Amino acid sequence: MNTETTRGKLYGVGLGPGDPSLMTVRAVEVIAAADVVAYHSARHGRSIARRIAEKHLRADHIEEPLVYPVTTETTDHPGGYRGALDDFYEQAAARLAAHLDAGRTVAVLAEGDPLFYGSYQHMHKRLAHRYDTEVIPGVTSVSAAAARLGEPLVEAEEVLTILPGTLPEEELAARLASTDSAVVMKLGRTFGKVRGALERAGRLEEARYVERATMEGERTGRLADVDPESVPYFSVAVLPSRVAPLTGGPAPEPAPAGRGEVVVVGTGPAGPLWLTPETRGALAAADDLVGYTTYVDRVPHRPGQRRHGSDNRVESERAEFALELARRGRRVAVVSGGDPGVFAMATAVLEAASQDAYEDIPVRVLPGVTAANAAAARAGAPLGHDYATLSLSDRLKPWEVIAERLAAAAAADLVLALYNPGSRSRTWQVGKARELLLEHRTPDTPVVLGRDIGGPEESVRVVRLGDLDPAEVDMRTLLIVGSSQTRWTRRRGGAEQIVWTPRRYPEGG
Repeated sequence: MNTETTRGKLYGVGLGPGDPSLMTVRAVEVIAAADVVAYHSARHGRSIARRIAEKHLRADHIEEPLVYPVTTETTDHPGGYRGALDDFYEQAAARLAAHLDAGRTVAVLAEGDPLFYGSYQHMHKRLAHRYDTEVIPGVTSVSAAAARLGEPLVEAEEVLTILPGTLPEEELAARLASTDSAVVMKLGRTFGKVRGALERAGRLEEARYVERATMEGERTGRLADVDPESVPYFSVAVLPSRVAPLTGGPAPEPAPAGRGEVVVVGTGPAGPLWLTPETRGALAAADDLVGYTTYVDRVPHRPGQRRHGSDNRVESERAEFALELARRGRRVAVVSGGDPGVFAMATAVLEAASQDAYEDIPVRVLPGVTAANAAAARAGAPLGHDYATLSLSDRLKPWEVIAERLAAAAAADLVLALYNPGSRSRTWQVGKARELLLEHRTPDTPVVLGRDIGGPEESVRVVRLGDLDPAEVDMRTLLIVGSSQTRWTRRRGGAEQIVWTPRRYPEGG
């Protein structure tokens, strides 16, 4: 035993997932040299951590079982479950501190890795700033589960998400839908909720189940086949890598098995930050991406996924091409900028899908952040009251219709979000629109010019309607024209322009 009067050293010792042979050499060395070996256990006194390390314990080791006062959230503690645990951790830390103050070396055993969902970290947070401390990493249950399944977790640019099963089901579903690979920890009583989240995310068929990885009683298989009543706490759900395994030749064409579908996906106004979890998941799950090349290029490349970019003026052809792919059993994501239902691809796909030839092809539309909402958020809140959305493009409707609608919306004192205001071949529409609007709005009416919102050339400016210069407007610009109630001011010493439309409208206005 250490007889020095100096303070002892604290070790957090990772033991790995359960098989004693997976302990690291360093973990064995630290346990062998320690004066005190501490481990957590339930009230029955049995400790998985102690069992893993048992053959390395000496007869003269001082053992400190740290026995949890509760194992469920039912307790009469005045602070509830959390209060009971906080008190326990404080008391356990004080017991270990007494050994450290006496000059003893303390090894706190932890299944898996000490700082990965482990109980040791509660001791670490209370003691590491006071004593010399070393953490010995261990093989996590995540790595063990993948190894026992024999399936890669992540490859290339794939993203792995690790989730506690205690999260709300909706949160689990959103995160599972948006990631490539995932591991859900802490199953047991949460299993039904986790299974429901996987189903809602459309990932249940991919999910694998691992129970007690590397330990006695290990079980693996398809998660969908598992009886919820049989699931212990020491089990995980795994969504392995989506990258197809090597087959010695080119990847085979999917067999038509009724799984072909078309999902029209709104990617928002720019890159990945604007994707919703649902759209991110749909893009990752697709066999084929179809869309305007500029939008398809925003989507990260995935091994085995086919990309079909085309010009922006062939919407009908794109829609039919996507439906044909789906009819052959492919999962197709039609990529659209902004929201696919706002001057975008959803209409073209649904119009084509209404033909008899495609009536059996499932079609879903997933919303995205619209350009109007994105530009409005950058400027403040100009769409805070009633507003109208119009396209100034006369490629698919006559200018006379556009002019009538502009005049009607302006006369109704609606804020206006104007899409497709101009291009290289359409240079006069903005000037005509300004003339029409000035018949109903004052020249001081604020106009937001949002260009390339979310992109590398983003700019947001606010000008008076009377000063709106058509030469400064192109197809990447969205205009928001205020109503009579829209306000425009500067904050932070004039450095920041903000625009908002009050939610209250004057009575009699």
